[in-house]
Amino acid sequence: MFSEDIYNYHEKLLLQYLQENLVTQKGITDKDLLADIACIALNRLPPHYVRHTVDTIFFLSDEEQLEIERQIENAVNEALEFIQQHNGARS
Repeated sequence: MFSEDIYNYHEKLLLQYLQENLVTQKGITDKDLLADIACIALNRLPPHYVRHTVDTIFFLSDEEQLEIERQIENAVNEALEFIQQHNGARS
C-alpha cells in the first residue's frame, strides 16, 4: 500500500536532533527518557507529512528550514523541562 511512502518530516528531523544533541553531545542514553522526550516534543510540533525528503528540502527556503530547526530545538527543550518538573514532583 502507498502509506509506507508517507511520513512526518518533523519526526525524522527530531530524531536526528535527539541523536546529535542529547545522545552524542550530552551523553543521554536512557531509551525510555529519549522516547518520552520524542513523544512530548512531537506533540508540540505541527505535523508535516511528506513522501520524499529531497523534494521537501528542495521546496523549503533557508529561512523555513531554519525555522523548523528552531521549532524542533524549542520543542525538545520544553519536553526536557516538562519531564524534569514532573520527575521532581514524584520525588
